[in-house]
Amino acid sequence: MRVYYDHDADVNMLRARRVAVVGYGSQGHAHALNLRDSGIDQVVVALRPGSAGVAKAKAAGLTVLTPAEAAATSDIVMLLTPDENQADLYREHLEPNLKQGAALAFAHGLNIHFNLIVPRPDLDVFMIAPKGPGHTVRSEYQKGGGVPCLVAVARNASGNAMEIALAYASAIGGGRAGVIETSFREECETDLFGEQSVLCGGLVELIRAGFETLVEAGYAPEMAYFECLHEVKLIVDLIYEGGIANMNYSISNTAEYGEYVTGPRLITRDTKAEMKRVLDDIQSGRFVRDWMLENKVNQASFRAMRARAAAHPIEEVGQKLRAMMPWITKNKLVDQSRN
Repeated sequence: MRVYYDHDADVNMLRARRVAVVGYGSQGHAHALNLRDSGIDQVVVALRPGSAGVAKAKAAGLTVLTPAEAAATSDIVMLLTPDENQADLYREHLEPNLKQGAALAFAHGLNIHFNLIVPRPDLDVFMIAPKGPGHTVRSEYQKGGGVPCLVAVARNASGNAMEIALAYASAIGGGRAGVIETSFREECETDLFGEQSVLCGGLVELIRAGFETLVEAGYAPEMAYFECLHEVKLIVDLIYEGGIANMNYSISNTAEYGEYVTGPRLITRDTKAEMKRVLDDIQSGRFVRDWMLENKVNQASFRAMRARAAAHPIEEVGQKLRAMMPWITKNKLVDQSRN
């Protein structure tokens, strides 16, 4: 595994180039502001007219153009809109207008790896993927630090695509922490698998099932919430800080013993076999095919599943209990009014 740092990058490569950040959500706002604060004067934000992000970007002192305008005048175009919108955006607004020899950049490998976007042959294609949410990318940069990033080059038409990519990573703060070289395939497939099997799909279903089991057994929903959701943060923070061994060092012997004897009863060989089938769905493209088809019908099933999840009793109980703990919202990671 090769890791690059600021001393491996030349941010000056960007100073003579115009950089367009397409989108102004979690990652978009962080990239645009960090680039600007790194001395990249020609940073623009590309948004559709009427987008809620237009006012936010302008309030931050950034120039806002339409995607077509930004593509026609920029040397580097970083696409930071939702995965499901990128292919149509590229075909309709970017590809016909991108300058000859420009660079097309991504923060996730999905659209390139699964050929939903097939870039023009004259374009450099690279990825800079921060391993953290945009809010953290911005806040760590402002503290003088940075979030580790992944870097990959899918096409090196210019001969210096990696150098441009590293300059970009350094300018958003990644070079302060480390920029790890990978491929579009590896980033995309491991990211999708981690989200579905562990971080989002697996963890959320485990939390809900634990909550339901306690409530159905007659225990108070508030107790079930504290034990199955609220305290997840403590455990995750300990693991995040020093790995699983650090967590086990910090918890009681009773909890550690319970981990060893009960964990394998829940996460069994059958669970791992299902994980392998999930990975196969990702690698084969079946998951992405189904997700793109879902978007062709206006996300009908997705929206229904979202509504069912929001109506789960754990959400109502959690809202009531979090109101008793003002320090949670005081230190919240997401401020929807700003980005």
